[in-house]
Amino acid sequence: MRSVLLGVVLGLSFLAGCAGPKVDEYRNEKPVLDLATYFNGKLNAWGLVRNRSGKVVKRFRVDMTGTWQGGNGTLEEDFTYADGTKSRRVWNISRIDVNHYRGTAADVVGEAVGEARGNALQWRYALAVPVDGKIYNVNFDDWMYLIDDEIMLNKSDMSKYGVGLGEVIVSFRKSRD
Repeated sequence: MRSVLLGVVLGLSFLAGCAGPKVDEYRNEKPVLDLATYFNGKLNAWGLVRNRSGKVVKRFRVDMTGTWQGGNGTLEEDFTYADGTKSRRVWNISRIDVNHYRGTAADVVGEAVGEARGNALQWRYALAVPVDGKIYNVNFDDWMYLIDDEIMLNKSDMSKYGVGLGEVIVSFRKSRD
């Protein structure tokens, strides 16, 4: 009985994952998101992490600097958390074609893959997340939506083995420098 219940739960989790939006649904939305344009220069972001029950478990600010040469970019992210701790992530991003991107960072397991259409980007990757002295590879399904030339919103669903762990919500603001 227990294995049948586990099979039903995993099957429903799989179906729920397939039922989400497709990035192509945003192809006509404006303004059009171009990563090399938006993530070029100085940006700031503010965000929070919610666990699976919806409780906010972490708040943070990110100071970012992006630089691009041709189809290759570097995005330096300096995080400051509400408890005073700090961390840094440096993304190396490559444009594969007009709509597709790949990225790496020290704590990204393998390679991130992204697809942009219209004002939206879906960015998928596994992140090595330290928790209580152990490292867990957590899957992220990021959705970024360009609101205007300064503001972008991001919602990331976190999962492991198809089971939802929580979400990250971030608001980006590009500097007018």
